[in-house]
Amino acid sequence: MPRFPRLPWPGRARGHADESDEAARPLGEAPMLPAALLASMRRLELRARRLVATELAGEYRSVFRGFGIEFAEAREYVPGDDVRLIDWNVTARMGSPWVKEYTEERELHVVCAIDISASQLAGRPEQGRRAAAAEVCALLTLSAAYSQDRAGLLTFAGSPERFVPPDKGTRHALRIVREVLDHAPPGSSGTSLAAACDYLGRVLRRRSLVFLISDFLDDGYVRALRDLAQRHEVIAVTLIDPLDEALPDAGIVEVEGIEGSGRVLVDSSDPGLRDRYAAAARQRAELRREALSSAGVDEIEVRTDGDAASPVMTYFRRRAAGTQPRERPTGRRAYRARRG
Repeated sequence: MPRFPRLPWPGRARGHADESDEAARPLGEAPMLPAALLASMRRLELRARRLVATELAGEYRSVFRGFGIEFAEAREYVPGDDVRLIDWNVTARMGSPWVKEYTEERELHVVCAIDISASQLAGRPEQGRRAAAAEVCALLTLSAAYSQDRAGLLTFAGSPERFVPPDKGTRHALRIVREVLDHAPPGSSGTSLAAACDYLGRVLRRRSLVFLISDFLDDGYVRALRDLAQRHEVIAVTLIDPLDEALPDAGIVEVEGIEGSGRVLVDSSDPGLRDRYAAAARQRAELRREALSSAGVDEIEVRTDGDAASPVMTYFRRRAAGTQPRERPTGRRAYRARRG
């Protein structure tokens, strides 16, 4: 079992991503954190350590072994070469068999890009999108640290907010988790997945594994996401709250827009209203899946009323069963896990 150092949790880091100077400032520190937040961080740390030590790290290594295999050059075929590596375009041009050669990067860069817009505050603080995002981030960054890979972070809302370049070490991984749990309020309104993808396309100099963690309540991001997925492997982690799918029967309630765009009173006891709400939710989910599929991105659906770790591990196990080195992502499946 791997040994992890204890981390004295420092305070909130502030500041927004500066697109003109695409380098992150050091994580800031403050002398104290609220007791409730500190307790939440420590519970999350202990749970993530246990899962990484007993289950997830092995799955992670199985899935991403060979991830860094990239095309290096073409050379003439020699007897004994794998015929599956023949480069047919070069072969046709040169008039004799040529094969592709690949190089393998020994060190993987893992980046969690996390939506911190107003819609992430939906639900109970201890069981909402923000808590689920922090748990997924903890699992992924600690898995990277245990495998001697580098972990990084981007937080975003209407624009990129905070970028922490990939680095090694468990302390670095846990500070990333702290940043997710205790980030400053976003300096931009709304959500722009396109802006986040464009920013990552500029700052990530080498091929990376990007986990895009959001509720995906946005549109107009497919082109930017597809462009990012051409250079990096991108996996979407969709955070789903029960209120996304069904309006509870609670009488007259005040409903607020997704990004704080206004409030209105509605009669949630009206069956017709609840049916229309559920139908609209199903349509949004289908459009999201189509958008991710068209961008060539795999999806993991994480429910806030379930175990955030289970769908991540389910995805890793299913993918490990058929892992092949890939030059670019081609996945189309969505993996879902529900409680019970």
